[in-house]
Amino acid sequence: MRSFNILIGRRDEPSFLDAFLFFEGLAVLSAFFALTCLTLPSRSMPTTENLTLQTSDGETLEAELGIPDTDPIALMVLCHPHPLHGGNMHAGVIDGLFREMPNHGVSCLRFNFRGAGASTGSHDEGRAEKLDVVAAIESLGAIDDDLPLVVAGWSFGSDVSLAVDHPRHSGWFGIAPPLRIVAVEDMAAPADERPKVLAVPEHDQFNPPDTAAETTGSWSNTSQWVVPGADHFLAGGQSRVSELALMAVEAVR
Repeated sequence: MRSFNILIGRRDEPSFLDAFLFFEGLAVLSAFFALTCLTLPSRSMPTTENLTLQTSDGETLEAELGIPDTDPIALMVLCHPHPLHGGNMHAGVIDGLFREMPNHGVSCLRFNFRGAGASTGSHDEGRAEKLDVVAAIESLGAIDDDLPLVVAGWSFGSDVSLAVDHPRHSGWFGIAPPLRIVAVEDMAAPADERPKVLAVPEHDQFNPPDTAAETTGSWSNTSQWVVPGADHFLAGGQSRVSELALMAVEAVR
């Protein structure tokens, strides 16, 4: 632990956020390695369009749209892990969903939060990032007003997406949500009647299933599912996450 304190240049006893951010960077690298080595060869990249999103506060966001070969049945916005620790729209689990979901008729939009990749602006600890999610919802939702739209996020992206309330989206899919980056009392999802599907890794270092269940026990229309054998990094958990993403789609159809 002492070497960890030296690395981050903080006080003797690191806070939860210190530890979370340190391991978040490891999570992104670990999941990317596992997905690249074990999963991606079986998945082809969907037809992809490069997009630019505009936020209501003037930022420009880099984005990509993954398009099914057939008429889409639903839409999904994908929100990536912490941008200060390697998270971007190509992070392992997000990349896996971007490749997989169009095979099931789901158009996917992934984007870089402000300050990540080619997106303008700077990191705002999950506050202004809510405007980034709104911009993604409005851009993707405009493709077809009648299709249901799920907002999905992994880790940091999960907490931010759960804080967004927009009339165009139909439900949430939270992947390994810390439920601390954005305070639960500041989230829109808990009291909202729209369906919420949470994928919680069995060995999550920051929010294990028992803790997550206690936090979300009073949430409206919420189901929690365990990703067996996985930790917050979700290396080896992509198949189960994809199954639960499809469950989230079915919940809003």
